[in-house]
Amino acid sequence: MKQITFSPLGDTAILIEFGDNINLETNKRILNMKQAILNQPFSGFIEAVPAYTTLTCFYDPTSVGTDFPYETVKKELEQRIANLPISSSQNEKVIEIPVCYEDDYSMDLDFVASQNGLTKKEVINIHSETLYHIYFLGFAPGFPFLGGMNAKIATPRRTSPRLKVPRGAVGIAGGQTGVYPFESPGGWQIIGRTPVQLFNPRAMPPSLLLPGDKVQFFPISKQEFDTWEDKNDS
Repeated sequence: MKQITFSPLGDTAILIEFGDNINLETNKRILNMKQAILNQPFSGFIEAVPAYTTLTCFYDPTSVGTDFPYETVKKELEQRIANLPISSSQNEKVIEIPVCYEDDYSMDLDFVASQNGLTKKEVINIHSETLYHIYFLGFAPGFPFLGGMNAKIATPRRTSPRLKVPRGAVGIAGGQTGVYPFESPGGWQIIGRTPVQLFNPRAMPPSLLLPGDKVQFFPISKQEFDTWEDKNDS
């Protein structure tokens, strides 16, 4: 296992690198470390943000309480790492997400199928049969980066990103899949759309999906999509 390293990001953050391999074991260590900090925050702590192989810890240097805030925070983090449990203590929640893969909501499904020598039905089956792990949220509030997608449907990003990708669009980029929580620009290959609201700033937590959770997609019809969306709007 690669040695964990620390490096400063300006004077208000520390980057903790857990190696360079993207895998569940590394991600669970990162999420365990985040939880350890939340359970026992140090003076000046603001936020811990996980990614595939890193955890960025933000802090207020004026509140750390020493003349050498970086060294003090680094020492605090080293203590947390030394006491990390070997196995994950997190409760992995499975969230089922309905997806309409029909033509009106799957702008790039034909391309993904032809790119991989599959039928559209085969792409849908492969995509919806997998239980995905949420590595982290990024790009936009509530946007989940999901690991575990079958390589049979891996497809490069679009060469020309769209200026508008609709809210709830389910996409593929390389070996990743994810869901757009808002209408935004984007270059992922869109294979479906969900009527579920992934991010609500008035909720706590505001994101339906959180790092460490599991996601299971299941196909729905256009009629079911419209019914679901009407309930959200009412």
